[in-house]
Amino acid sequence: MEPIGLSLGQPREERADAARNRARLIEVAREMVAELGADKVTMDGLADRAGLGKGTVFRRFRTRAGIFHALLDEEEKRFQERLMSGPPPLGPGAPAVERLVAFGQARLEFLMEHRDLARAAIDPGQPVAIGDSPSLFHVHMLLGEACPDAAVHGTLALQLVAALEGPILLYLTSADDPGAPRPGAVASTLGASWQVLVERLCA
Repeated sequence: MEPIGLSLGQPREERADAARNRARLIEVAREMVAELGADKVTMDGLADRAGLGKGTVFRRFRTRAGIFHALLDEEEKRFQERLMSGPPPLGPGAPAVERLVAFGQARLEFLMEHRDLARAAIDPGQPVAIGDSPSLFHVHMLLGEACPDAAVHGTLALQLVAALEGPILLYLTSADDPGAPRPGAVASTLGASWQVLVERLCA
């Protein structure tokens, strides 16, 4: 079973100039992150470098965290494409347990790869969105196939997704700590634990 998109009417069309500004800001923000690091990117700096007014940047992103949320969303779309149409076991065509294991491992790798964006995208004034995330839908769907009795209430899916998406994972690695484990090693260790968890749960 794969997610089915429901149309709720025609989305409001983005004005051509607004679309150009959005694309320009995303492009420049990505360049600044690569060149300066996420911690050096500011809304004023982005406006100056993009050649746009500060009001345009604030309307588009609302907060500094919104810049990184938009950049992360671009990467998230590519990840979702792999889930929907990529090769198995991450994509369709493999048994549910295998897909669930592959999803968790890929998600951990994704988080570690984009950890600087993910950290910067956390807005201290806003709750961390987990309950309505695409990951929750995907995990719940696969749990429903692999072990329907355990998945019936949806709380198990929420707990599993929290283990993958929880902000605490972002702080398991630190560029300022030379003794901290490498992101790849963290993803590998957590991915192995995720596999044990899923396989025992669905045994």
